[in-house]
Amino acid sequence: MYAIIESCGKQYKVAEGDIVFFEKLDAEEGKKVTFDKVIFVSEEGKVQVGTPYVKGAKVEGKVISHGKGKKIIVFKMKPKKNYRRKQGHRQPYTKVEITTIKTATTSKTETKKEEVAKTASETKTTKKAQT
Repeated sequence: MYAIIESCGKQYKVAEGDIVFFEKLDAEEGKKVTFDKVIFVSEEGKVQVGTPYVKGAKVEGKVISHGKGKKIIVFKMKPKKNYRRKQGHRQPYTKVEITTIKTATTSKTETKKEEVAKTASETKTTKKAQT
């Protein structure tokens, strides 16, 4: 199962367990991040294409770390005019591990399972209270 998501003005192909480098995100290390702009989801041969986004689909991830990329050199020069400028740049990034990809169908089945578990636990507590 994989998905194509849109974040920071770019599109990324992600699968569960992948580690992806995004542009700098406003999230602390160890926190969960959800991406709602899912463009495409492929699950066991079933394909969902969004117009522009797939409804009910979410991709969740965990922020591992923040950092800076390799330094690039920006060098400007105008020949014969004695104009030279050298400048370095390191692009900040956020390292994210993709934990789950949820579609509308998987989220419905998960909520049904949660509701069944919740009602089962409530009936157990009411039976204990009655005895």
